[in-house]
Amino acid sequence: MHDVNGLFEGLGLQFVPKHRSLSGVLTDNELAALGDAFVNFVYSLALSLREGKPTGRKLSNFTLASALRKSGLRKLLPFRMDRHRQANAVEAVIVYAWLIGALSLREILQVMSTSEDIEGALEALLHEIVQKIGTPQPKT
Repeated sequence: MHDVNGLFEGLGLQFVPKHRSLSGVLTDNELAALGDAFVNFVYSLALSLREGKPTGRKLSNFTLASALRKSGLRKLLPFRMDRHRQANAVEAVIVYAWLIGALSLREILQVMSTSEDIEGALEALLHEIVQKIGTPQPKT
């Protein structure tokens, strides 16, 4: 674990919302906006490490939504949710885990760069996040 607030000493991260449930994190659109940039940065960095040269890529909504379904977290979201919003949920939970210090950038990179199967790597990362931040509560 790491202390993100220590990384940004004096700035504070008061904007990080306090969520009572994982489903609250998954549906936080503001976290998803930040998560979009963060997840694509981490993905690009993992590819750069694996390929040995700078690489910039974006993950598709299809890939992110597929990883969400495979991880079992899709059941925490409302029934009628399109692929874009499912991808947003993945981005929100990954950046949230980093912001609260549940996973370091190094830990996220280790999971993301272990396999060329990005969906499988994302699924493993989502399982790791659930393990670190708590048991998911079904949406009621």
